[in-house]
Amino acid sequence: MNASRPSVHPVEAPPLTEGEAHNGPRVRMKDLQGMPGTRGGLILRLCQFVFAAVSLYVMASTSDFHEATAFCYLVLAVSLQSLWSFSLAIVDIYALLVRRSLRNYMVIRLFTIGDGITSTLTFAAACASAGITVLIGNDLNKCAVNHCARFETATAMAFISWFAMSPSFLLNFWSMASR
Repeated sequence: MNASRPSVHPVEAPPLTEGEAHNGPRVRMKDLQGMPGTRGGLILRLCQFVFAAVSLYVMASTSDFHEATAFCYLVLAVSLQSLWSFSLAIVDIYALLVRRSLRNYMVIRLFTIGDGITSTLTFAAACASAGITVLIGNDLNKCAVNHCARFETATAMAFISWFAMSPSFLLNFWSMASR
């Protein structure tokens, strides 16, 4: 009977080419916490969303925010920030539930561009609103007739949202650039 038997034969590794001999084989980088599809990334996205939503709620709850263009700009910027962060938090939740890595170059590129645009808008709006708040409170001394505490709170929440956005943008940009 000439039946074959299963056996395992060791296979030698293919010889290294010249480029691999000096640099070693390419190894995929491990996901860092804060990158898309990680728990750290989800926490950053939720922080961005919460602080932007609080800023939006506090500013929109005042009756006279529409009188200053900077405050209208802040409402617009944190609205966009909250929508962007909430949608990416949903993507992160999905990636964590199905255990998928979001290391696709096009996905990282989209996240990086979106994070860059929304973080720039949020930072510019927070700076403009801070300037108007200082003008109203310190220079004009009209805090008694305005909602200075609410304006300051909304501005502070926008800055905190931007601080939470910065690591996301930098990690995505670094991941995209190191490809």
